[in-house]
Amino acid sequence: MKMTNQQYSTYIDRMSPKSKLWKNMLCAFLVGGIICTVGEGFIRLFIHLGMEVDNARTMGAITLIFLGALLTGLKVYDNIARIGKAGALVPITGFSNAVVSPAMEFKSEGHVMGLSAKMFSIAGPVLVFGTLAATAYGAIYLLAK
Repeated sequence: MKMTNQQYSTYIDRMSPKSKLWKNMLCAFLVGGIICTVGEGFIRLFIHLGMEVDNARTMGAITLIFLGALLTGLKVYDNIARIGKAGALVPITGFSNAVVSPAMEFKSEGHVMGLSAKMFSIAGPVLVFGTLAATAYGAIYLLAK
């Protein structure tokens, strides 16, 4: 069966699934916004309990990391990510999920080769790059100063 470029393009357009771009963007915006709002709520709570602002921000981040790991362990975070798409993966809770998910998947291989080794299979390169970039930035800042 011979097709012209125009016929082939029409065929591909007809057979391809329709994009849900606007719906996905709205879901990502809402879920990411809710996660960030919850984080801000924790920061305000810690400030209200008497913490200094910098310490409250740190505790807010730690709380979100803990909740991301806990919800991943309870198999709830996958459902949140399914609904929220990138909105659930971009905040700090997504990083927590990226560390915990492989650890849970490979825990049957043992504590060292499964849990410990696979825990950083996704997040490891991010940590290494972040550490090296921070070191290089610090060295350049020190030399420039």
